[in-house]
Amino acid sequence: MVKFLVVRFSSIGDIILTTPVVRHLKKQVEGAEIHYLTKAAFVPLLENNPYVDRVHAFSDDLNHTVNSLKEIGFDYIIDLHHNARTERLKMKLKRMDFSVNKLNVQKWLYVNLNIDRLPDIHMVDRNLDTIRSFITERDQQGLDYFLPEGDIVDMQSLPRPFRSGYIAMAIGAQHQTKRLPPELLLNLCASLKHPLIILGDHHDQNEAEAIVKALPEKQILNKCGELSIHQSASLIQQSRLLITHDTGLMHIGAAFGKIILSIWGNTVPKFGMFPYMADPASVQFEVDGLRCRPCSKIGYQKCPRKHFKCMKEQDVAGISQAAERLFNATTGQ
Repeated sequence: MVKFLVVRFSSIGDIILTTPVVRHLKKQVEGAEIHYLTKAAFVPLLENNPYVDRVHAFSDDLNHTVNSLKEIGFDYIIDLHHNARTERLKMKLKRMDFSVNKLNVQKWLYVNLNIDRLPDIHMVDRNLDTIRSFITERDQQGLDYFLPEGDIVDMQSLPRPFRSGYIAMAIGAQHQTKRLPPELLLNLCASLKHPLIILGDHHDQNEAEAIVKALPEKQILNKCGELSIHQSASLIQQSRLLITHDTGLMHIGAAFGKIILSIWGNTVPKFGMFPYMADPASVQFEVDGLRCRPCSKIGYQKCPRKHFKCMKEQDVAGISQAAERLFNATTGQ
């Protein structure tokens, strides 16, 4: 038996992007036992994954975490987070480790000097490069997301118009510079012709409710803050297509092979975090020609240049038209 400890503390999207690693190790390394260390909030993402034997919740007390892991006796550590905390973890566990290349130098050059030295390689493939010593080939199965049976949303529980098909829209993002301004989001929702389910967490409830109230004639359900992550994933899986910012639900949509219309603000797909092996009809929307973009690897609460052109100049009409065309294509119309 070979025991692996895969480490990725956060967040939703980043963890989903590591699922091919655990699948490849489990299927290609004889006798592999896969353990995964992540923050407690993200344990549910992995508990139903058949390629993971055990999920460990990271404690803020590093020594406590290390002591509990030492008892297991790992052979290898696969570090897919690769930060100061994982360096301390690896130093204390004293096992052979393999760490992902996060291309921090290349990203710094792009963000700070607008010098693009980033290779054309997705984050998933960089994660898989980390385990190249253990695998002989790479499958083409994309990302994994395994829904617990009890969290699958029954389509018959939705209002009748939604049972014939709907658009899922993920309006959240951790940073404001990844989000459409409220007025543009409202315009986009107003222009969509099909039933719409808005997804997000409790931070997004008020914005979603404002949309519902402003568009009483539309078939719109606000599910922000009402659902577990698995239930939100279930609604994405059963949707005709997903409209989303650069956020975790985007990667869940990719795991289900959905048609994804992704909207990019201060971040760029070139960072290697675009939807991986989503439906080929998927479209990325971004404002080209802005020298200030990307302005961050992650994002800000306010545009540092104060103009926020990367979102305010989004082609909302183009997004709506693409959604209409692709929605109809899924019905054969």
